[in-house]
Amino acid sequence: MSNRNAIFPENRHALYEAHGYSAAVRSGDHLFVSGQVGSLPDGSPEPNFAKQVNLAFRNLDAVLTAAGASFDDIIDVTTFHTDPDTQFDAIMPVKNRYFPAAPHPTWTAVGVNWLAGFDFEIKVIARIPGQA
Repeated sequence: MSNRNAIFPENRHALYEAHGYSAAVRSGDHLFVSGQVGSLPDGSPEPNFAKQVNLAFRNLDAVLTAAGASFDDIIDVTTFHTDPDTQFDAIMPVKNRYFPAAPHPTWTAVGVNWLAGFDFEIKVIARIPGQA
């Protein structure tokens, strides 16, 4: 059985401590990243939706970097949306900037009615290069 090692980015936001969870857990060569939201340093939501999506991806990038991984190492993506019908126009340009070319990771988008004040969340599973 693999050991679990918690991963936190530099300048981690207050949500990790407030709610008692890890940004990511490394198990062997796999990285399981908790849902990342567009949170400001104090843990509050970025009020502008487009900026919230950009910030969620930047927060995800910080977690991946802390683990020695990148967007190229992502295998599976799950996103959560409070209003999928109206939000994809703002999400897709950001998604395409971070995942510009095939092969793309698998992706599941889920419509939800509550994200603790946020409107978008992204969680991923990645493989960490050079880990066994």
